[in-house]
Amino acid sequence: MDDFTRQTGIVTNIVYERSSLVKRLIIEGSASAADLVLTSDVAPLYQLAKMGLIEKVDSEILASNIPVQFRDPQNLWFGLTSRARIIYASKERVDPLEISQYENLMAAKWRGRICCRSAKHNYMLSLISSMILARGEQFTEQWLRGIKQNLARKPQGNDRAQVKAISEGVCDIALVNSYYFGKMLTNQRKPEQIKWAQNVHLIFPNQDNRGSHMNISGIALTKNAPNKANAVSLMEYLSSERAQFIYAQQNHEFPVNNTTPYSPLLNKYIPKFKQDKVALVQIAAQHQQALALIEKVRFDQ
Repeated sequence: MDDFTRQTGIVTNIVYERSSLVKRLIIEGSASAADLVLTSDVAPLYQLAKMGLIEKVDSEILASNIPVQFRDPQNLWFGLTSRARIIYASKERVDPLEISQYENLMAAKWRGRICCRSAKHNYMLSLISSMILARGEQFTEQWLRGIKQNLARKPQGNDRAQVKAISEGVCDIALVNSYYFGKMLTNQRKPEQIKWAQNVHLIFPNQDNRGSHMNISGIALTKNAPNKANAVSLMEYLSSERAQFIYAQQNHEFPVNNTTPYSPLLNKYIPKFKQDKVALVQIAAQHQQALALIEKVRFDQ
């Protein structure tokens, strides 16, 4: 944001909302001082759009910089960075050639060897939604049942906790977002996390068919934005090659702007890979079906 201010003279003010962003915008209504909302998953953006809390932005710059699957078809929200939900596997106990698809996680050979966070978290809901779109609800139900049987423990903790569990021998594989590898490998304040990252392979599933499941951190213009022109300028800046490169260096996610190179760390450890190109608006629309399947198989219990 400092670079944007230097480039344009427009000052930004960031407020972090740890509770419900949607609730806050509803309560504040037209009195809201928020011009833009940034989220770490497509689901809140989809919800904001359904509730009419964000505004359409028709921008040739955004349309040119952001691939169609990473933005709303009505231009209500836009992805700024992307990440894959991949398989982290123990270097000691797993040959990376043993597992190449998300579907492999239901195989009996992984009994007692898988860790994951709650399936009700948006990161997991989006992955499950992508499976529904790719394979249908009936298969996805069986897939969830198979993974549940293979869990080393009840779903718990955040993504880093799963990598820690692999390092400690609690489990051998886990579903984790790709950017956590970079965050842990460079975490000088908590050097134990560097070891966790060094102890795993990164497996990008489904490279021989649809590609690895993708999600975004994204942005939207609020319905009652008091500074719309400046807000759109910031959106366009954040989609630029310059800003995308800064983003990639800092958070180890993938740029959505295809002209922007990976960060040096990602270039070293992560090869270019096939991404699932399904539109994220379709994935977000499946969250309720995914949640129903999670409840049906009692995945978290």
